[in-house]
Amino acid sequence: MDETVSAVELGGNTADFSVLGMFAQADIVVQSVMVLLLAASLWGWSIIFNTAGRLKTARGRADLFEDSFWSGNSIDDLYQGLKSAPDHPMAAVFVAAMREWQRSLSGRVGTLDKITVQDRIQRIMNVTMQREMDRMEGQVGYLATIGSAAPFVGLFGTVWGIMNSFQSIALASDTSLATVAPGIAEALLATALGLVAAIPAVVAYNKLSGDLGRFAGRVEGFADEFAAILSRQLDERAA
Repeated sequence: MDETVSAVELGGNTADFSVLGMFAQADIVVQSVMVLLLAASLWGWSIIFNTAGRLKTARGRADLFEDSFWSGNSIDDLYQGLKSAPDHPMAAVFVAAMREWQRSLSGRVGTLDKITVQDRIQRIMNVTMQREMDRMEGQVGYLATIGSAAPFVGLFGTVWGIMNSFQSIALASDTSLATVAPGIAEALLATALGLVAAIPAVVAYNKLSGDLGRFAGRVEGFADEFAAILSRQLDERAA
């Protein structure tokens, strides 16, 4: 009978090792760390999905734009259709260059004027490309911050939790596994959440940074080709 009573009492005091149970039993500081890491993880995933969506849309629109640009149709007609609302970086670069082209060429172009016009067009394309790519990148840089900081934040929660666990052990003068395990498990949960937030952020940052870099190179290549086309037209006007 005594053994049965003891087993019931022990079962009634058994720690809850589920995630929610460990969160509820953790110290307020450890709970704050867990909430912070969960928020960082959700923020990181929102950045990942938003940036990947923007990049996918921009690629598709750039494909359609290049098909129209190299189809042999008039670039003036293409400009008229895009000038009011360019909806991707390549179109924005094209519209900015065409706007400067039309603004600059009001008459015959001499040798000095040709160099000046080319320089202005190249500058405006570079500025537009940088601005559009910054907009495309959005908050991707924060993924690197999450990836580097989250494990240390989780480690802080773990250290704090283990300190509290050892203090409880010292006060209870009991070093049995039943006494030690719950506090350490709660503390280690903070480190686990830190890794859950950091690993996807690091992987996504590397992937998205590479994709954005390749897309920026594609836009830059188009800008160089378009600058060469405008230069030939300047030569024809100056002849």
